[in-house]
Amino acid sequence: MTDLSDSARYDQGMSVRRQVLGDAHVDRANAAITPDTTDFQNFITRTAWGDVWSRPGLDRRSRSISVLSSLVAHGHDEELAMHIRAAITNGLTREEIGEIFLQTAIYSGVPAANTAFRILQQTLPQPGADGAAE
Repeated sequence: MTDLSDSARYDQGMSVRRQVLGDAHVDRANAAITPDTTDFQNFITRTAWGDVWSRPGLDRRSRSISVLSSLVAHGHDEELAMHIRAAITNGLTREEIGEIFLQTAIYSGVPAANTAFRILQQTLPQPGADGAAE
């Protein structure tokens, strides 16, 4: 991988971040930047998005599988809905996300997967799931 300047990595990271998470999410995140979070936001844009997510070794679909598994395994539930939506953007289906959570249950625990399924239901409600039986 070519060495890029911090500025070029930031620009590349912002482009990938927007492609994966969507403009609306990134715009909200940028609007919420404070003096306390400026350096952190710059860091994750350059490093997570400009370096790791930009590498050619895995496609974005595979990266989403890894991220979902890691988030569930480590109990990072506050990030899960965002990455469920990103996984859909990156080509995963709802059914595949469920399979990832089932697989993760075996190696990381049923309670963690149970929470992940609840977040999936909240993030991607089933069509016609208005509480009425069909």
